[in-house]
Amino acid sequence: MGEADFIAALSALAPHPAARGLADDAAVLAVGNETLVLTADTMVEGTHWPAQQSLADVAWKLVAVNLSDLAAKGAEPVGILLSYMLGEGDKVFLEGLHEALDTFGVPLLGGDTVRASGARSFSVTAIGRATHTPVPARSGASPGDGLFLCGSIGGAMMGFEAITTDSGADISPFTRPTPLLAEGRALAPHVTAMMDVSDGLLLDAWRMAEASGATLEIDSGAVPLGAPEDRRADALRWGDDYALLFASPAERTLPVAATRIGTVVERGAAPVMLDGKPPKQSESLGYRH
Repeated sequence: MGEADFIAALSALAPHPAARGLADDAAVLAVGNETLVLTADTMVEGTHWPAQQSLADVAWKLVAVNLSDLAAKGAEPVGILLSYMLGEGDKVFLEGLHEALDTFGVPLLGGDTVRASGARSFSVTAIGRATHTPVPARSGASPGDGLFLCGSIGGAMMGFEAITTDSGADISPFTRPTPLLAEGRALAPHVTAMMDVSDGLLLDAWRMAEASGATLEIDSGAVPLGAPEDRRADALRWGDDYALLFASPAERTLPVAATRIGTVVERGAAPVMLDGKPPKQSESLGYRH
């Protein structure tokens, strides 16, 4: 069973409105006068980080990718819960975790530890407080909206290659990404749809389009790159950059720097049109489990 099929089956078990049909970056739960935003992400050795990568960087990234989901909802972090598999390098992991919590001003509230054999995996659940309601969703992009990217793509791809091939590129976009928390909070009142780019710009745009029942027309040449120009096609599909992809009325003045990369139009032949044509089905749109 593939990821999409499994999530579709799970959605039948998650009828609560807070779950958003399991089709968003996070759950959105109204509690009294507050709206909480909750998300969870897991990283697995050999899949999400190579053997050469420091566990301090793994800890940082584990926190950052969860906070990026909160950023996509315009939420303010409240704290995290950590699920940790004990093993070699625990002290190094703790050093990186301390750095991340201190840098992002997020408290550790609890979690769980286990010991087992095989590839290690770590999980974080992040809890946030909505700063604007309605909380942005992947759905909501409307024909006539502009499509924008806050941040750039391709830097993580180059960082990964630097770790695995010693290319000399900056590894930090892959090892220590920065969640765009302030930008997400500023954008929340101005967007019709928003999500972070974790699995590849084309794949995540496809998901936004499907959720919104629209087509996203993307001008590939307008997409800001953190990679050489000759790697543009790869960068569109690589992921792990944690930029914010959002739709907003084209005439609206935005409160943060962002690049317009396309337009939302009525649903057409495909959810995403890249330079006027559907992406080639023979090519991956991004990372799938």
